Amino acid sequence: MAAILDFERPVYDLEAKIEELQKMGADSNLDVENEIEKLREKINETKKTIYQSLSPWQKVQLARHPERPYTLDYVSRIFTDFMELHGDRRFADDPAIVGGFAKLDGEPVMLIGTQKGRNIKENVHRNFGCPHPEGYRKALRLMKLAEKAGRPIISFIDTPGAFPGIASEERHIGEAIAVNLREMFGLAVPFIVVVIGEGGSGGALGISVGDRIALLENSYYSVITPEGCAAILWKDRKYSAKAAEALKLTGKDLMELGIIDDIIPEPLGGAHRDWDSAAALLKDYIKKTLKKLSASRTEDIIEERYAKFRRIGFFTE
Repeated sequence: MAAILDFERPVYDLEAKIEELQKMGADSNLDVENEIEKLREKINETKKTIYQSLSPWQKVQLARHPERPYTLDYVSRIFTDFMELHGDRRFADDPAIVGGFAKLDGEPVMLIGTQKGRNIKENVHRNFGCPHPEGYRKALRLMKLAEKAGRPIISFIDTPGAFPGIASEERHIGEAIAVNLREMFGLAVPFIVVVIGEGGSGGALGISVGDRIALLENSYYSVITPEGCAAILWKDRKYSAKAAEALKLTGKDLMELGIIDDIIPEPLGGAHRDWDSAAALLKDYIKKTLKKLSASRTEDIIEERYAKFRRIGFFTE
C-alpha cells in the first residue's frame, strides 16, 4: 500500500473514486468517462491547491517520503554505463555514499551521492543514508580521480546528516568532512550539487561545495534537522514544525538568502508520484548547467566557487 501523508489524503481519495467508477463501468457496461474526466480535473486542481502552498514542515515530510526516488534511482534513469567504485583505501567501503564514473548522453562524468534504503534490511546496510568517515574519504578519492581524468562531478544529496555515533568519532568524522570542504574548493573541474531529498548538516556539506547548488522543489537544505533543532531550543520534538519554519530550509528561503542557485521543479504531486518525469527534469537541469560551466576557464571556475561561498552570510558591527 502506498505511503500517504496527511495533507495528500484528498488527492488519493479522489483517485480511489476514479478506480471505483472504472470498475463499476466495466462491471455494468456503463459509460462513466465524463464523470472520470471531471474527477481528473478536480484532482489537478486539488494538487495545485495543496502542493503550491506547502509549509516548510510539509516540505520536510515530502523530502523524506519513503517512495521518493533516491540517488541510484536517478542514476539508472539519467545516466548510462555507471561503474560504481568502492572503498576509501584506508578503512572500508561505506554503502551510505555511492559513486563512480558514468556517461551523460555519451559524455563521461563522475557521480557521487548519499543513498538510503527502501526497507529495514537495505536501510541497515546503507545506515539510513548517514555516512561514516570512510564514506567522505571515499567521496574525496573519487573527486580527486575525476579531477585527474578531467571529468565533471555531479553530487546528489539525500541525508539527514553524517552518522553521529561512537564509530564515527573514533575514525574522526569531523576531520573527514573538514578535509573534504578544503579540498573541494580547489577541484579543477566543474562541480554540480543537487539536493534530491534531505540535505542535513555537515553530512550534506561534506560532498556539496559545488559551482552550482540546486534543490529539487520538495527538498530541504539545513544546518540541522527540524527535530534536532526543536530538541535543542524547546527540549521537545513536538515543536519540529515550528523549527522547520525558523530554519528557512526550503528552496524559496534559500534562494532569497543566496545559499543555493536554482530550484528544480518536480512533477505535480512530488517526485515520488512520477519518478521518470522527475528524472527527466533533473537531467535537463544537469545538462544545461554543465554546458554553461564547461564553457568557463578552470581558473574562473575555482575563483567563482570560492567567492560564491564567501558571499554566504554576513555580519555587521
